[in-house]
Amino acid sequence: MPQAAAALLACPSCAAPLSADEGQGALRCSAGHSFDRARQGHVTLLPPGHRPPSGDSAQMVADRMSFLAAGHYAGISAALGDVVLTGEGTAPSTLLDLGGGTGQHLAAVLDRAPAATGVVLDSSPYAARRAARAHPRAMAVVADTWARLPVRDGALDRVLVVFAPRNGPEIARVLRPDGRLVVVTPAQDHLAEIVGPLGLLRVDPDKGERLSASLEPHLRPVRTTAHRQTLLLDHAAVAILVGMGPHARHLTADGLAASLGRLPRSVEVTISVDVASYRRVP
Repeated sequence: MPQAAAALLACPSCAAPLSADEGQGALRCSAGHSFDRARQGHVTLLPPGHRPPSGDSAQMVADRMSFLAAGHYAGISAALGDVVLTGEGTAPSTLLDLGGGTGQHLAAVLDRAPAATGVVLDSSPYAARRAARAHPRAMAVVADTWARLPVRDGALDRVLVVFAPRNGPEIARVLRPDGRLVVVTPAQDHLAEIVGPLGLLRVDPDKGERLSASLEPHLRPVRTTAHRQTLLLDHAAVAILVGMGPHARHLTADGLAASLGRLPRSVEVTISVDVASYRRVP
């Protein structure tokens, strides 16, 4: 359990700071609340009786691991790291990947920041099991991203959100005064070549405006950069791409197979995202 990462966390029951008890493999607070580290390496930080919203299933997580391991979203990770590690202020040393899934994006950023440590927070225990092994300077936490985050006030230099919901008030609380939120969202032409043929969910053209509105008055925009690339994917890779995201909840396996049969054997797919940074409102 990385001590520097554990030092960023707070008790979900009383909000007191948590510390790692290496001998017992647990996190404890001064009030005596204790949270054991699972055999797979992650820690669940939920108040008694609280259940987080349902997260990604085991199959969705397996698909995400396969797709990201193939390097298809390495360009997104690089674009994210460029924004996280450059700009105003000192180099970040504490990072939170909110709704971070399997932790690959955070791991890619940590590889470029040798003095930094991070936490992946996600509601899916299946994702957290994978994230616990994503990087030696990161730890994985199962928590509810819509409730009070189990993180100390003003502890973080950067909060990362990649294709995940964001909780404006809580993000502002856990950021340092000069900290930044960095959000990756799909642009309107993201996956354009397969959205129609496969019946996938379309990107709301007003998504950017709605994102900024949801974060006000707690955070204000600093800048937005675009990342765009084209992937050449076979049917198996397209099926995995569909299966790892929210589209998987709206398609049956038979329906997806039939739709894939109408596509060329190799499909050029546009990857198009916006990477936006925000600062805390004083």
